Amino acid sequence: MTRLPPIAPSRRVAMATIAAGLAAGRAGAAPHAALRFPTGFLWGAATSGHQTEGNNIASDMWLLEHLKPTIFDAPSGDACNSLELWPADLALVRALGLGAYRFSLEWARIEPERGQFSTAMLDHYRRIVEGCHARGLVPIVTFNHFTTPRWFAAAGGWTNGDAPELFGRFCDRAARALADGIGYATTLNEPDLLPLLNWRLAPRPHGTLRDMLAAAATACGTAKFCAANMANDEDIAVMTPLLIAGHRTGRAAIKAARSALPVGVSLAVQDDVAIGRESIRDAKRAEVYAPWFEAARDDEFVGVQNYERMYIGAHGTTGAPSGVHLGYSGQDNDPASLGAVVRYVHDQVGRPIIVTENGLDTLHDVDRVAYIPAALAGLHAAMTDGVPVLGYIHWSLLDNFEWSAGYAPKFGLVAVDRANFRRTPKPSARLLGRIAQANALDHDD
Repeated sequence: MTRLPPIAPSRRVAMATIAAGLAAGRAGAAPHAALRFPTGFLWGAATSGHQTEGNNIASDMWLLEHLKPTIFDAPSGDACNSLELWPADLALVRALGLGAYRFSLEWARIEPERGQFSTAMLDHYRRIVEGCHARGLVPIVTFNHFTTPRWFAAAGGWTNGDAPELFGRFCDRAARALADGIGYATTLNEPDLLPLLNWRLAPRPHGTLRDMLAAAATACGTAKFCAANMANDEDIAVMTPLLIAGHRTGRAAIKAARSALPVGVSLAVQDDVAIGRESIRDAKRAEVYAPWFEAARDDEFVGVQNYERMYIGAHGTTGAPSGVHLGYSGQDNDPASLGAVVRYVHDQVGRPIIVTENGLDTLHDVDRVAYIPAALAGLHAAMTDGVPVLGYIHWSLLDNFEWSAGYAPKFGLVAVDRANFRRTPKPSARLLGRIAQANALDHDD
């Protein structure tokens, strides 16, 4: 295999240079002058394997999608056929003027049975990394984006005491094959998601979820079937310390393959607003985020993934105040939440940040066109105040499979015709590309 030139690690990006670049962009600026981002700022779009590749038949999700009962509105099927069409996806990212592509490795493809590793699939992901370099894109690689091999979930998933070691072994194999060409690596995607979901307004579908997981255990002939993003409430407290151990074990394996590779973890963080003097917002933060903030302090960067603002009163999450516009998801999707969350996370962790996901679920792309520059303006303001943000990766490149909601949500910069997989960039894609090429927001945006 051809050895790829390593991308400069994030810790070599001088924070003083970033601050100076931002100051230069704002100093003496007229009200509508461009808001400039620092040289080397990463502009990109994100995908994940299961949500785009299709036919991930050895995974836990594939089984859950096809069970009766199931909480999935539709199975993933061919998804966006990106297992075959990944060159078209990379070409889109490059044509739009973006400079980074975030994608994930599918553990279930690389290790479909315990201890059986696929050289062919490692070579496949190697070709994607090489394809990024050939197009001038920085590969940002997530080693695990929720889905796990069916055998792993059937052994209890992240409730199994062996899980951190098994994940570390997978990371070791994958990193030894791929790490020399990766720009930035994240071990896990949103490992804080389940405790976060327990704070949402609408209750999780406990009964149906429990029945589905029980049916999966029966189908596999095991006592417990547990998925990283779908587990029973009593399992969450068991999973969190094992996921943290898995992050650390995975990070060590990746760093052993290439010590200079920047490694972090991507966390789901809502913009939590305290309502009333008796608000228990800080209790939510202590439960959901604090354990991961502690773990992330040993990383080169932390990935921030933000979509919503939530309101926390004396008894937990409460409805938005009167007059707040709610988005298609039924939540407050105010773009200002991104800047607020970036400030909060950096204050807690003290590490550089990459926005690894941010976007809007909407059927009307005009809403996304308005959302992107507003979110970026808030992000720029945080950076001007000294928060070291290394890049902005939009979720998502494609309209793809969105887990139990099937194909109804539309987060993509690019529409996908599921009959023939034709990709059609939306106006929002061209907007983000224009901003990226200018490395600045101006009044026309």
